[in-house]
This record gives sequence, C-alpha cells and structure tokens, in this order.
Amino acid sequence: MGSIRDWPDQERPREKLRARGAGALSDAELLAVFIGSGRRGRNAVDLGRDLLTATGGLKALLERDAAQVQLGPVAWCRLQAALEIGRRYLDAELRVGEGLTDPSTSARFLKAQLGAYPYEVFACLFLDNRHRVLAFEELFRGSIDGASVHPREVVRHCLRHNAAAVIFAHNHPSGVTEPSSADRAITLRLREALALVDVRVLDHFVVGAGTPTSLAQRGMI
Repeated sequence: MGSIRDWPDQERPREKLRARGAGALSDAELLAVFIGSGRRGRNAVDLGRDLLTATGGLKALLERDAAQVQLGPVAWCRLQAALEIGRRYLDAELRVGEGLTDPSTSARFLKAQLGAYPYEVFACLFLDNRHRVLAFEELFRGSIDGASVHPREVVRHCLRHNAAAVIFAHNHPSGVTEPSSADRAITLRLREALALVDVRVLDHFVVGAGTPTSLAQRGMI
C-alpha cells in the first residue's frame, strides 16, 4: 500500500487516533502505532496485518511470547506494557472505594484478568459489606469441576480477607461463555458452603470471547 507518509493525514494511524480516538483504529492500525515504522516494501499497517494473519488474530498474538512473534523487542515490550496498563487501570477502577453496583465493571475487569489464559483459571473478587473490593485472587487452575475447586479453600480465603460477599469468575479457553452443568454445580456448592460463614455469592462470570456471561443474570444463583 506504499509508505504511510503518502497517505492522507486523516487515514494515517496516529493522526486518525488523535482525531477520532483509539476505538476508530483497526487491529492492524493499532499494531502499526506500536510497530512505528515498516520495512522495505511493507509499511507498518501491512506488517500489522501480516502478524495478525500469521498468529490467528489479536488475542492469539498478544498471548505469545517474544520468541514466537516476528516483532522487534521494543515493539513487543510496548505491547506487553500496554496490556498491563489496561489491567491496572481496570484494577484501579474497582478499588476507588465505591461499591460495585454495575456488573459490567466487574465483567470488564475479570475479562482483562482471565481472558488470555490458554487453560482454565478460577478466581474470586472479595468484597466488604458495601460491595467494595478487598482483593482479587486466582485460586485454582485446571478444569472447573468438583474435584478442582475446593469450597474449604474458598471459605478460608474469605475469612482471611474478612469478606462479606464474593464474585466468582473463571475462563473458558474455547471462547464459549455458555455456563456448563459443572459451572452451575460448583457455584451452588460454593454458595451453600459460604452461607455457613455469612458470605454472599453475588455472581459468577464465565469469561471467553465477547462479553462474559453472568450466572446471576441467568437466574442460576
């Protein structure tokens, strides 16, 4: 497509970002901002498209380490730093002292934390009696079923944080966010166990492609 310098100003990735915001950029254009400059015969947007094609998309690209990506170390570090900034921003958003009243805030945070794992991770947001965040912890890894998620351990962590309520989450590496029968069963087991120590289960999110699924909104809690 030729040098980006030859493009109209409004179509250049950086100018487009400044004028219309980052959301207006395609995945390849966002990568071009990090890549900075192209190579002989390939501009930065072309290289971004090449990377996305070779790895299978933005999510797959960001999950790979530097040795698996045909990207310079500086650009790769910039990408990883941007991901971490996003995670920390969402973490700060949850910890400003206000109670969690909007499920979408929790969903965004939990997707940022768990969405990239290639294996299942079960995590928990611990909340006080005003639903303010006390802590976030990844508790278990592996298939989410009765054998891998131990209610006794969840109770122990709740008591350690002096939590009054919890929000559970786990990811489906397949990308499918439909709750399984095992997801529903372990949620009910945990709710029963935590009721004995007066801790409420507010929700359980299944994280995958797209918006996480809330079991509470499905009437499963």
